This record gives sequence, C-alpha cells and structure tokens, in this order.
Amino acid sequence: MGQPVREYLLTLCVTAAVTYLLTGPVRKFAIAAGAVPEIRARDVHREPTPRLGGIAMFGGLCAGLLVASHLTNLKSVFESNEPRALLSGAALIWLLGVLDDKWGVDALVKLGGQMIAAGVMVLQGLTILWIPIPGVGTVSLTPMQGTLLTVALVVITINAVNFVDGLDGLASGMVCIAAAAFFMYAYRMWFGYGIEAAAPATLFSVVLMGMCVGFLPHNMHPARIFMGDSGSMLIGLVLAAGAVSVTGQVDPDLLNSKVGGLREATHAMVPVYIPLLLPLTIIAVPVADLILAIVRRTWQGQSPFAADRGHLHHRLLEIGHSHSRAVLIMYFWSALIAFGAVAYSVNNASMWIVLSITLLSAVGLVLLLLPRFRPRAPRWAERMVPPRYRRVVRAPAAPETVIDDAVTAADGAAAGEPAEEREPVPVGVHGATAIGDRSRFADHRRADSHH
Repeated sequence: MGQPVREYLLTLCVTAAVTYLLTGPVRKFAIAAGAVPEIRARDVHREPTPRLGGIAMFGGLCAGLLVASHLTNLKSVFESNEPRALLSGAALIWLLGVLDDKWGVDALVKLGGQMIAAGVMVLQGLTILWIPIPGVGTVSLTPMQGTLLTVALVVITINAVNFVDGLDGLASGMVCIAAAAFFMYAYRMWFGYGIEAAAPATLFSVVLMGMCVGFLPHNMHPARIFMGDSGSMLIGLVLAAGAVSVTGQVDPDLLNSKVGGLREATHAMVPVYIPLLLPLTIIAVPVADLILAIVRRTWQGQSPFAADRGHLHHRLLEIGHSHSRAVLIMYFWSALIAFGAVAYSVNNASMWIVLSITLLSAVGLVLLLLPRFRPRAPRWAERMVPPRYRRVVRAPAAPETVIDDAVTAADGAAAGEPAEEREPVPVGVHGATAIGDRSRFADHRRADSHH
C-alpha cells in the first residue's frame, strides 16, 4: 500500500509544480496577447486581470499523466484507452476555452464544443456502461443511452464549474475539495476491494488535485490571473471523466462478490446511488448554483446563458460577507457534502454520520447569519495569524501626531490619492495591468508627487 501512495504523491507534486511554474509565464503571455478583458458590471474585481490560466493547468495535466505512465503501479492504467480519451477531450475543450478567453465565443458554440469533446471521449471508450439502481440491481445501457447519459453528465459538470468561477480561488478550491473526496472513494474501490476498473478515476482525481493546488497560489484573493474558460471547462471535464469512469464502469456485481453480499455492496456503492450520485454529490453546490441560475434567468425571460450577479457567491457578498469569507463558506459547504457522502459509504454507523453532518450544517448556517462577525485570535497567537484577525489597540494621538497626519493627508490629496483607498494599478497596453511587482508604481508616483 505504501508504494502506490508514494506514486500518487509524486504525480500530484509534479502536476502542481508544473502548473505553478507555468502560471507566471502564462500571465505575461496573456498580457502581451491582450487577453485582459475589461471589467464588467457583474465582476467583483477592480483591476483588469489577465485570463488564460488554463494554459498552465493543461500543461500540468500533461506532465502528471506523463509521469504516471512511467511509474510501476500506475502505468497499468495506460493499458486502457481512458487516459487517452481524457487527454483528447481535454485538448478540445482547452482549445475552445483559449479561443473564448481571447476573442469570445458564442454560448451555443461553446455548448456544441462541450458536446463534441464529450463525444470524443465516448468514442474512445470513456462512457457509462450500466447504472446501479436500488431495488432493481444493475441496469445495462445501450450504446445510445450510454452516450447520451455520458454527454449530459460531462456538459452539466463543465457548466457547473464554469458558473461557480466568479470569485478569486473559488472554482479551483471547490474542485480541489471535490477531487480529494473523489480520490478517497476511488482509491478505496481499487486498493480496498481490488477493483481495477477504479484505477483510472483514482489517477484522474490526483492529477486534478495537482492542477488546482498549483494554480491556487496565483488565483487567491487578490488574484493575479484568472483561469478563464480555458481552465474552468478543463477542470470540469477532468472531474466529469473521473465520475464517468468510476460510476459507469465499476460493475456493482463485481463489488458484490468482493465485499461479501448484496447489502454490503449496496452500502459501499452509496455515493453512486442517487442519480449518478457520486459526481452530483461531490459538485452539489456548483450544480445547485447552475440549476438556480437557469431557473432564475428563464423566469425573467432571459437566456439561460445570460450572465448576471445572482449566483450564490454574489449573494454572500451582498449580505455582507467579505470576499475571502464568501469563498471559505463555499469551501465549507462543498467539503461537507462531498466528504459526508464518502464517509457515509465507508462507515457503517450511518446515524453518527447523519448527526455529524447535521451539526456541521448548523455551524454553517451560523456562519451565514454572522457576515459582520470577525473572529479575533488570542494575544499569544497573534503573530501566527493575518493582521486582520489581531486585536488593534489605538493609543490616543498626541497633538503633534494629529498635525503630522493632517499634513500627510493633505499631501496625499494634493497628489490625487484618495484617502482610505488603495491606489489603482496603472493600465498598460490593451488594458493590461503592468507585469511585475505592483508596489514599485506606487513608490514612483509618490516620489514624483513630492518632487
């Protein structure tokens, strides 16, 4: 068991490292290419930010699969067509996303491209073969039924991830959480029950985690680069590919013989038992946001693909949560649902799982009801937390200090610097923010103002 874990960790680290190292050059390339769209009314960021982060994520995907193909315990996965099918579909959806990030692509054209990418994966063998239905058993699907169901699942997952990509670090963090839960389930299926059909899904989830972990440092608030559609659609497709692999290709009858009975097999397959349950429970929050957006826009007489500010993360901002707190709350709910479903399939004491999920849900509701609450760290731990969580003790200002502050404020006003606001970053060619350290521009401006 130790050797496969080390190989998975190596694959994850290589994928993360390549993604992280490529993101910086990709950011400079995006600025030079003019892939820096203007700020729209529904955007929450204040500075023009380059896109095309999906280029670095695709590089990490290729590097992770390349390394895994040379490892002892993982190279057997490449004897099947599933890794090749994933790479083919990922390349198509990535190219479509790059075109959209640079020039913009019509929503219906993107939908058609997503269906084509899913169809390419189906043609190469990555498709749903059967569905386990409680009380009925395993239902085999015809090729047409399997194709339609696979394409629908891939398209829904891609758009769910794309819709939730509205705050810095939100989509990559939520998909990383989903991939971690997915890995736990698939790894248990492969090495716990010896079902080799779960091996591709285990590898896909590890590579997906590496892509997200490597990109997150560049994408956390305030983000220096966005993944764009080239990244959000890519990670959505990789997540869907793993879901299709483990959901529709792991034979429940084989699992039944491995665990010793129908009841145990049914319990072990719980996350696959609510309409293709594992993928939908793992991305439950993005899917809920997708469904609510479609209903809301259709009810208002708009196109389901029309952009607005009614997503769940926008509503969290509207009720008073900060950007970082809104992202953490979305992380919390995603982890609660995803890991709760996986834990329910592992632990026989399902009542304790349900009670724990209920308790954590209550904690989540409390966090939602306290948008203005800011926790403070104890004094002995203040040096280990960010400044916003430290207690600030303001001493009464001396008269000289007040005069100096007034003079400083007057100088800042004369130099055109608004009080209590961050100085905007100068905009360069094509509306791009400058490359490199942003603080140096502020220093030059202050020096010029004093001269």
